[in-house]
Amino acid sequence: MASHIPALSLPDVPRTDSVFSVLSGFHSLESGVPGLSKVILDKLNMKDYGEYRAAVEGKVKGIPFRNYKEMFKKMEETFEFCTGCNKLPVHLTEGQTLKRCAKCLNVYYCTKECQRNDWPQHKKVCKKLRLVAIDRLVEWLMFTGDLPFPTEKWSKLAAEVKNWDDWLPMQRDLTPRLDGILSGANMATLWKNASRPRPDDSDLQRSLWRIQSEFLSRVLTVGMAIQHFGLDPYAKAFTVHIAGASHNETMGARLTDYDELNKMFPGHQGVEIVMVGPEVVDGPIVRPPLRAFGPRQRVFISAYRGLYHQFWEELVEKEEAAKPDLVVGFHPGFHASQGLIEGWLPTLLLLRDFNIPSCFTLYSEMELERSLQILLELEVHIRDSGPNPFTSQKPEQVQSSPNKTPVHCNSHYIRFQGLLPQEDLEGPGFDN
Repeated sequence: MASHIPALSLPDVPRTDSVFSVLSGFHSLESGVPGLSKVILDKLNMKDYGEYRAAVEGKVKGIPFRNYKEMFKKMEETFEFCTGCNKLPVHLTEGQTLKRCAKCLNVYYCTKECQRNDWPQHKKVCKKLRLVAIDRLVEWLMFTGDLPFPTEKWSKLAAEVKNWDDWLPMQRDLTPRLDGILSGANMATLWKNASRPRPDDSDLQRSLWRIQSEFLSRVLTVGMAIQHFGLDPYAKAFTVHIAGASHNETMGARLTDYDELNKMFPGHQGVEIVMVGPEVVDGPIVRPPLRAFGPRQRVFISAYRGLYHQFWEELVEKEEAAKPDLVVGFHPGFHASQGLIEGWLPTLLLLRDFNIPSCFTLYSEMELERSLQILLELEVHIRDSGPNPFTSQKPEQVQSSPNKTPVHCNSHYIRFQGLLPQEDLEGPGFDN
């Protein structure tokens, strides 16, 4: 289990004279929503996430990489700026270069003075940022097929598996599966071409598990929400919509990504997962949703590129897609800016007015508190909220501010359904 995640502050107004510039593409990450930013795509000379996905999968035709070493080098360059003064390499004087922290191999400084001045802050997160640096390279194995590794059948009922401590013992010894990846050709290729020494096998084993936990965290969060809302996938075919799906959930997505639900609910009547979002990445899951019940004891994944309320109007209302039994949103981020709130407003009101069981995950306690406030202002009925027992174990660096405490995907959740009960809307001084 991950420890308590300290709150993140809201983003400052971005400046145009430093790495925080909107032109650099870092501002979106400053809201506590880690992931690919525009600057990464620009640095890699790519126009969209589809090209990035093709590159990391090794489909180098038409991609401006001559080899893996160049690809990993360019990816690392997207993290190269002085953590002390925010200078980019292009702002350095002639003969000056950025030097990397020798302990975490993650943050850079333009001078020893910047490093000394920054050390009181950096030392608080240096050890964890070392893990971040390892994980962001090992995560490449998600695109080679080495990860996620296969999991075992569940030996417990879903209701008995309440957290990672309950799930892990069902997997028996993970060592053979991890060792197979460690000794594989792709792991060798990674560290032959990465711009840093290969970590010890024990470090790599832990990294593999952290990345696996992030992958499974989404699936187990869906299963947890099914149980907490008292929904029954054994009674009928079951439909889950993933609202606001982005490149984080769909880049490299496979048709088998939610098969852990088969082990969580063996013998179910069929589960359909529909990923809906404007940043859905092309791939095998981008196909029409089911119009009728799917096959029993199987999970069917489809995707739609667009806003959720548009998907509802274009497909659900016309009965070309099933109405959801549950809607899940992974890190919607509507707390971060007025624009995001306005973009999500039609979807939030739709979920409320159609009384749809919904579960959203968040990166931090701060994000949880501000999201709760927004939902309450919309008179949404909050069922419960708190730390997610299936939080990802992989720390995520806020790229533009490395010394902020790393966050974890799906670390908190909110479950809500329908309109706030009338008695809660009627305060003192109101007429019935």
